[in-house]
Amino acid sequence: MNRSTLGPLVGLSAILAAGTAPAPPANAQDLRIGVRAALDVADPASSYSPNRNITLQIYEPLLRQDEALKPVAGLATAWRMRDATTWEFTLREGVTFHDGSPLGAEDIASTIARNMATETPLTYKSDLREVTSVEAEGSRTVVIRTRGPSPQLPFSLATFGIVSARATRGATPDEFRGGRAAIGTGPYRWGQWTPGQGVTLTRNPNYWGTAPHWQNVEFRFVSNDSARVASLLAGDLDVIDAVPPGLTQRIQAAPNAHLLSTTAIMMLYLQLDTAREQSPYVTGPEGQPLPRNPFRDLRVRQALSHAINRAGIAERAMEGAAEPAGQFMAPGLDNHDATLQPLAYDPAKARALLAEAGYPRGFGMTLACSNDRYPGDARVCQALGQMLGVVGIQTKVDTVPISILFRRRSAGADGGPDMAAFMLGYGAPNGLATSALSSLVQTMDRDRGRGGNNFTGYSNAKLDLLIDSAETDSDAARRSALVREATRMAIGDAPVVPVYFTKAIWGLRRNLTLTPRADSFTFADTIRPTP
Repeated sequence: MNRSTLGPLVGLSAILAAGTAPAPPANAQDLRIGVRAALDVADPASSYSPNRNITLQIYEPLLRQDEALKPVAGLATAWRMRDATTWEFTLREGVTFHDGSPLGAEDIASTIARNMATETPLTYKSDLREVTSVEAEGSRTVVIRTRGPSPQLPFSLATFGIVSARATRGATPDEFRGGRAAIGTGPYRWGQWTPGQGVTLTRNPNYWGTAPHWQNVEFRFVSNDSARVASLLAGDLDVIDAVPPGLTQRIQAAPNAHLLSTTAIMMLYLQLDTAREQSPYVTGPEGQPLPRNPFRDLRVRQALSHAINRAGIAERAMEGAAEPAGQFMAPGLDNHDATLQPLAYDPAKARALLAEAGYPRGFGMTLACSNDRYPGDARVCQALGQMLGVVGIQTKVDTVPISILFRRRSAGADGGPDMAAFMLGYGAPNGLATSALSSLVQTMDRDRGRGGNNFTGYSNAKLDLLIDSAETDSDAARRSALVREATRMAIGDAPVVPVYFTKAIWGLRRNLTLTPRADSFTFADTIRPTP
């Protein structure tokens, strides 16, 4: 990944004057982290990224993810395929849970079974859909069998934390919130959660790895960007995440703080209503109903993509805190294809394609976006609306809280979205291109764990087969070729239109550093005082 301190960005609001007094030093054993997105579920079976950001510091995965999301040794020190459907993992010796009980194969099996049985919307079911059994062979060997070939299973096993089978058996949500069931092996123990305000963690004195530097870690939920930055500069916080592009200069100009950044796995994309023959959310240029949904026509989808000035969004709307996206995986991540570039910004070509498709005067639509989930999301949405309007797609922009947008994806009378197009972000938790393909463009099939984020009814049998083949081919070179073919097919068909990759940006006290991660997570054990 492209890790760096962040260079100068443009666009500082006039009300955000530089010149902040140096912050007082924090207690050497305490760390205060301000995060934009709040924890909403204490149970580590939730795959929602803001929850994982905190729970993965309490519950460690069988394998860890490095900063580019590749699996590395964790609770398991070695792993291999015995045959096409059998994986063997060797557990690390001497690992104990926070309550002093030893880690065993039954904890691995219990965690996997628990995650497969969880019924909430955001789960790990799709990552574990091929697992059929987990068994112990002796004290340190775990054998996982799968329904079919699963060469990428280690990537998926690195996404979720292992819980204590004894502590979580029959546990209620209150017991996770209160701490009785919150027993992991991680460097930090569960402390206290005040919903809407924050979470406290404490050092695990018996941690198997490098001793945690911090005695107490406090995660404060500060959704307001300006408030989060102000708290850092005032010395009330030591580290903040999700620094918005419009406030980076304020931190750069401060004597007591600095920035670190990396290109993140999070891709912001438009998903288009391609399934309905007629869409109630698309109208003619005078607001009249249309006999056919324009987004059923590939030329219209291509026109929309050509209308987007991705470089302009990255440089101006996101003030340098983004990279234009023409595929599902950012540079440095699994199966990023450096030869696959975004469709060129070409308003004239967009208008010509619309005319060729039968819409010389364009049409009207609503574009829905979040206004509280991704840095700059509402501002980007407004910019997109203006760009589409230039080519004749008269766009009403509707920005709402992310919780409302999630509901609206399937709130239409027919179970589809109640909008013509919406902007969301997606970053595969396991860092795999196949997961992005399966989630975003494969035909939705809840029973098979396919198409989990394909809410517009798009379906392409040939693409489905390519994705399935890429997930099961044990030859790495063939698998990469299949991924490239599937990616190019999906991008060419354009049911999903990538817009940009975000940059994860952290603000830190001048005397602190951290390891930037592609998943944007802020792990306390990577934060250290500078020498």
